[in-house]
Amino acid sequence: MTHLPKLEELDKDGAIQEAAAKVDPETRSTFLKKVGIGAGTLAVGGAFAGAIPSMARGQAIPQSDIDILNFALTLEYLEAAFYAIANQNKVLKGELNRFSTVVAQHENTHVVFLRRALGAKAVAKPKFDFKDTVTNPAKFAATSQVLEDTGVHAYLGQVGNIKTKSILVAAGRILPVEARHAAWIRDIRFSGGRTPDTTPAPAAFEDGFTKARILAAVNATGFIVG
Repeated sequence: MTHLPKLEELDKDGAIQEAAAKVDPETRSTFLKKVGIGAGTLAVGGAFAGAIPSMARGQAIPQSDIDILNFALTLEYLEAAFYAIANQNKVLKGELNRFSTVVAQHENTHVVFLRRALGAKAVAKPKFDFKDTVTNPAKFAATSQVLEDTGVHAYLGQVGNIKTKSILVAAGRILPVEARHAAWIRDIRFSGGRTPDTTPAPAAFEDGFTKARILAAVNATGFIVG
């Protein structure tokens, strides 16, 4: 079972509870529940907890960082919806089903984190049409690989542009998870026989892509319909 750190482990200096007292007119326990921490455990995810203290204290976030967070949020909306709909369709079996179930939870957690970090500045969730990629297991797996690879390129392309330390740390914690997703789906797809290009880790280095390149690739899928 995955270890969920106790609040005391995360809040050794009392910053989270101090922030709760400052920004929420209700009780500290109510605030902690709102941000996903209850009964002494972290429920939403480490990335969000790591960013709570500075953001909760009203740290000013540059517009450029807000733009990056919304860019990331759009991609996470896409991924979270893709896996959620595929899971609802119940067409995946075995390891592919396990992959989709786990990754859906991760991507939804990323959405929660980014929306809470942005607050009222969060972009709205688009409408999606994934066509038969969420009903055909082979197309689902191929599309998963594209989406996860895209996520890695997107985060890697932006980490050097982030100015707020807490956001940089959070993005740095999401990036390797996306990379693990990409490796996992490659392993599932090509476990029967691999070429150098289809191994879980095909190269010693990875490249970050510009925001324009990522958005062009996403628009080309036709998945965003509104």
